[in-house]
Amino acid sequence: MKTKLASWLCIFLFLTACSQSGSQPTVTKEAQQQIPPTFTSTPEILHTVTPACISQEPAQEDIDRALTFTGQVFEQGDWEQSYTVSEDRVSVSWFSNSLGAVAFMEVLIFPCGYEEPDLNNYFNDENWANVFANYQSYTPITECRSDIGLRLHEFSAISEDVPYVIRYWVMNDTNNRVISFMLSMAGDSFAGIDPIGYSLFPQLSNCS
Repeated sequence: MKTKLASWLCIFLFLTACSQSGSQPTVTKEAQQQIPPTFTSTPEILHTVTPACISQEPAQEDIDRALTFTGQVFEQGDWEQSYTVSEDRVSVSWFSNSLGAVAFMEVLIFPCGYEEPDLNNYFNDENWANVFANYQSYTPITECRSDIGLRLHEFSAISEDVPYVIRYWVMNDTNNRVISFMLSMAGDSFAGIDPIGYSLFPQLSNCS
């Protein structure tokens, strides 16, 4: 699959320019014209080279994993997909104009492996400030974990005076790879996010 990043950015900039309004949306037809800002990647993964380390460069299997992880979840409706391959990750984005939603996934490569304390240090306040750099403000709501180590963080955020609700999952995928998945939708209720969250992470679709 060829990268659609350039065309996606053009579409995104056009939609953003068309969605400037002062209304406070819920998930209504008016709110659906709002597109959340793009998410920024998590910080670079730092590591010390040891004989046990693997290459930090994504392999084809990492690209395939990223592009097939969501199955058919985003094949319905007007979701548009693009992806990029970087030094230590594969990033995939989806956006829907009708839902006023953006999803962002990363397959993160930890070449020397990781433990739970490493993830605690990686997904910290500095990380969230970086992820939400394109938003006016963000507020952590809650976080929770499953018995198998799946993490979920819930946020509210503001962009151009429009409220958004956001869920951010972190999943241990292999000994050297972590999947992060973030979904943002216009409005002040998680009702629109719930079906997608359950389809992708039924074992921890919300923190309720």
